[in-house]
Parts: sequence; structure tokens; C-alpha cells
Amino acid sequence: MSAAVPPEHAGPAMPRRPTVRFMLASPWHMIALGAGSGLPRAAPGTWGTLLGWLLFQQVDQAFDPWSRWLLVAAMLLIGGYAAQITGRRLGAADSGHIVIDEIVAFWIVLLLLPGDAARGGWLLVAAFVLFRFFDIVKPPPIRALDARLKNGAGVMLDDLVAAFYTLFVLAIGVRLWG
Repeated sequence: MSAAVPPEHAGPAMPRRPTVRFMLASPWHMIALGAGSGLPRAAPGTWGTLLGWLLFQQVDQAFDPWSRWLLVAAMLLIGGYAAQITGRRLGAADSGHIVIDEIVAFWIVLLLLPGDAARGGWLLVAAFVLFRFFDIVKPPPIRALDARLKNGAGVMLDDLVAAFYTLFVLAIGVRLWG
């Protein structure tokens, strides 16, 4: 029979894994968890990025360019707040299940792709793969931002840097290979 570990020696509490019930308990959770795209155990950030692309197809058709940028700005603020509330309730400031950061950051990538590239083609695929790569690997300064800023703004900021890296690499690739 094993002895119980005293709470002071148990280590940090494991963050809660969100459920559908948790998500539906608050509109902030619904936003932060990408309407459920952040709920899967495997690759929630990838699912969130995919939802970001699908939502962008609707946004791109429904709004003019300035309105799209206003929506992105609003969603950066709303998403940061939703991420902060949801992270606190999950017990993990930047839970991998919070995907609003991937959604909004990928919208920025899509808004800055040339022509109709956001609708399909090799540039879209390259943007998706590069964005996921930078978000997962977290090259400097992303890892430092992720470690230091444990709030909604930090959740959003590290993905904005991943979006910048994605756009930078794509710009070099387009310049070199057309």
C-alpha cells in the first residue's frame, strides 16, 4: 500500500483539460477555445489554425479590407481577455487548448498574403506549415515571451511573433523563387 503524498510535496497542480461543458459555461471560454477547435487532446493549436483559415474565408467575403483589420484588432483585445479568463480557470495561463491566439495571428498572415493566396495554393500551405512550425518550436524571442508573460496579452503576443516569422520567411521565399 502506498503512502499519500502530502500536498506541500505533490508538486504543481496539473492544469485542467477543458471539456465541452467547461467551454459552454462561458462565452469567454467559447472564444478562447476556438468554439471547440481547442478541445482535442492532439494538436489543438493545429486545429485552431485550421479553424482560423476556415473563418477567414467567411471574413474575407463579408468585410472590406479596413473592416478586416478592425476585426483583427478587436479580436486581439477580446481574445487576450478571453485567454486570460480561460487560462486562469484552467489553472494554466497559456494552456495549449486556448487557440484564439492561433486563429487571430493566422488571420494576420492571411491578410498579408499576396493576391488570392489565402484561398488556396502552395503559398497558403507554406504559410500554414511555417506558422505551425514557429508556434511549436518557439524560436527566440517567442520562447522568452511565452515564459515571461503569463497573461492574456502574452498568450496573444507569442503567436503574433510566430506570424511575423512566417511572413518574413514567405517574403524571402517569394522573392527568391517567385
